[in-house]
Amino acid sequence: MSEKEYLATRAGYGKGLVELGALHDDMVVLEGDLGHATGSLAFQKEYPERYYEMGIAEQNLVGMASGMALSGLVPFVSSFAIFTAGRACEIVRNAVAYNHANVKLVGSHCGVTPAADGGTHMCIEDIAWMKAIPEMVVLNPCDYNQVRLLVKKMYEYPGPVYMRTSREPVAIITSMDDDIEIGKAQILKDGTDLVIASTGIMTTFALEVVEQLEKEGHSVALLNYHTIKPLDEETLLTYAKKCGKVLTIEEHNIHGGFAESCARALIGKGDFKFDSIAVFDEFGETGSRATLFPKYGLDNETIYQHAKGLLK
Repeated sequence: MSEKEYLATRAGYGKGLVELGALHDDMVVLEGDLGHATGSLAFQKEYPERYYEMGIAEQNLVGMASGMALSGLVPFVSSFAIFTAGRACEIVRNAVAYNHANVKLVGSHCGVTPAADGGTHMCIEDIAWMKAIPEMVVLNPCDYNQVRLLVKKMYEYPGPVYMRTSREPVAIITSMDDDIEIGKAQILKDGTDLVIASTGIMTTFALEVVEQLEKEGHSVALLNYHTIKPLDEETLLTYAKKCGKVLTIEEHNIHGGFAESCARALIGKGDFKFDSIAVFDEFGETGSRATLFPKYGLDNETIYQHAKGLLK
């Protein structure tokens, strides 16, 4: 693509729902009074009879979805991540995962990019919460196209799945023709000097840094982890052995996040240099990405400096 197009991953969720709805009559969508923000309203406009507005009652929202799933439907549940993964966490655990209910959960406005919604609504804990629930699959797609593809993969997967989406428009760096698989990392760039393992929208910024490093003569591999659980440990270990240096990137708290999963996968497997970029145990706050990413160490310059530090 010669000129990059910028769209939010939450918009990809709405588009993916509409595309999926045309194929499967057993698919329903439940929303917690935030359909315009999460993107699910696109489905309501096309299939109003299969769209359930549950209001600001996220625990009931998830509980209803569990009952629908156990009755043979395939419910997609969406709200802000702080509510689907946070407020309803116990219901997700006991009504969904414990019962092996085929519920698809989506947490929008994750990370520190919800702008004016403020620190209370910026969810930097959802990966840790959902990752800790047995049998829960955790997805974190990097762009608009990948969300559309993963919505279909979520439907096909026979069990509970959680996917995070973002408010922030980011460059579309993947294609609808990509062959992606839940539990398998996507190799966006091959390289031998350093491997960057990134998840979510941070991958779009990591790609910009990799391209900059390539111009400087470095060979940098970029792995896009759209699936955090189950983690593709094999690909990570292969590139860690190949490059000897690993940098992980995520828009999530360092505690319980993607970096911890990667470190656990590599520990005792070889002599690697390892570094990570994440939110270091701070709440978010109101502000634009241009303001907040440098504050939390998620900006391109910080990624570049961490990569250069490893390359030395």
